[in-house]
Amino acid sequence: MVDFLNGHSHCTVYSGTTSAFLDITASIIQGSSIGPAAYVINTGDLQAATPGNSLCKFADDTYLIIPASNVTSRQAEINNIQTWAQRNNLSLNCAKSAEIIFVDPRRKRHIDLPPLLLDIARVDSLKILGVTFTRNLSASEHIGNILKSCSQSLYALRLLRAHGLCDTAIQTIFRAVIIAKLTYAASAWRGFTKASDRQRIDALIRRAKRCGYYDSDLPLFDELCDNADEQLFDNVRRNSHHTLHNLLPPESVASQN
Repeated sequence: MVDFLNGHSHCTVYSGTTSAFLDITASIIQGSSIGPAAYVINTGDLQAATPGNSLCKFADDTYLIIPASNVTSRQAEINNIQTWAQRNNLSLNCAKSAEIIFVDPRRKRHIDLPPLLLDIARVDSLKILGVTFTRNLSASEHIGNILKSCSQSLYALRLLRAHGLCDTAIQTIFRAVIIAKLTYAASAWRGFTKASDRQRIDALIRRAKRCGYYDSDLPLFDELCDNADEQLFDNVRRNSHHTLHNLLPPESVASQN
């Protein structure tokens, strides 16, 4: 993951009949609706320097992905990003950039890790678009994080009930806040969970049912994810402009009948 800092520019600020030059250290206000679009336009010409490597850019996040076969290109890719940043009045923020090396835990052979990059920390876990991945592709840490956040939300629901909020409204808030947290991007990380991880999520949902925050007839985690997967696949299949549509294989004769 790489992070950028805006370069400095000058702007004339008028106040009455006087004006002054001030340094502007950020060109887009964080959280503004134009920010992601401006970032996509600004980084449109930022490309990986080595064939086989790729740069994934989403909103204001940039991820450099290097396969094991190109491990020797790491520093060259960082140099390429730094050169691009300087050309665009930006600087690479090494303090907020991090490197993670994913290792298949099922392989028993010893793996020699490459040397550390200059000024960029190597981490064992990394939050990617709100989902925490560990170096051995385990979702346990992510689940621990979201369960902690959901427990805090349950406390808030207890306070709302104590102040007289009706059960129907509380159940609506539970689905909009807690269920949304539990299932966020689950299609990407559920396959890395263990049975014990999913049991921890179901335990929180059952606790919410006992408290009346979640209707007893509504599904548990696995069924929620299955429904979300089916809906996602249906949207991808039907919408030719969907970002995942081009990943689908050609339709078979049986699927067209």
